[in-house]
Amino acid sequence: MTQAPNTSAPAILCIGSVLWDIIGRSSMEMQRGSDMPGRITRLPGGVAMNIAMTLARFGMTPALLTSVGRDPEGDELINACGHLGLNTDYIYRSEDLPTDRYMAVEGANGLIAAIADAHSLEAAGDKILRPLSDGALGSAQAPYEGQVALDGNLTLSLLDEIAASPAFAAANLRVAPASPGKAERLRPFLSRSRGTLYVNLEEAGILCQAEFTDSETAAKAMLARGAARVLVTDGGKSATEASAAGAITLEPPRVTVARVTGAGDTFMAAHIAAEAGGADRRTALTAALKAAATYVSGEPPL
Repeated sequence: MTQAPNTSAPAILCIGSVLWDIIGRSSMEMQRGSDMPGRITRLPGGVAMNIAMTLARFGMTPALLTSVGRDPEGDELINACGHLGLNTDYIYRSEDLPTDRYMAVEGANGLIAAIADAHSLEAAGDKILRPLSDGALGSAQAPYEGQVALDGNLTLSLLDEIAASPAFAAANLRVAPASPGKAERLRPFLSRSRGTLYVNLEEAGILCQAEFTDSETAAKAMLARGAARVLVTDGGKSATEASAAGAITLEPPRVTVARVTGAGDTFMAAHIAAEAGGADRRTALTAALKAAATYVSGEPPL
């Protein structure tokens, strides 16, 4: 007998890194070896977390699928997620793996350096996906039918499995690399023409093994490589959304940059939220660019 889909499941899942962001920011320009005064903050972060927080600000209630340790930092992180309106019921809590962390240094001239310690998420592997196969959120016979925001902090083998898995066959997949260094991990979604891919110009170049000077050229090259649909951003210059229906390129609002970490995640989440609300392609892209510009300017997000 065919199992019915879980109609009580959350409308959107955010799968990937949920960790503590430790960010040092200086109001002055910095170079390699710079030692500047500034502020150091610790906030809930990670690609999946950043996307989920933005979705919550747009009125959605995302559920997180990730690995969080059963250490004091993990307990604190789970509590923070709850206060932000995020569903933590399906998170894998490991006894042995510590809670992941991300550390970055930013100056007035942008990101200087960053290190992402997502080793626990990688070690947890497919354990974080159990709710999609054990019936809690879905199964191979009755796959989850909502939206999925997926980040590239998962291992290449797990992302390859997701791209081919029957458990994701009915999902509206939205995928982003965690960083240019992990862009290659999105290749299974190119080869299988699965999902909507969100990348910046550098990441598009890595996936296409080419150099691009603008977002539209990069987006069309990714379609030629097999992408079903792609959004390519190029900082403050342009952004392109492209699929078989054609390409739309827009320029973002001009703002003074106060922060950069999390801007791409904000763009992706705002675009997902706009389309979930019924916006057409151009309106959704405009909304995403506006949200990202507001974010990097340091203004309140909404």
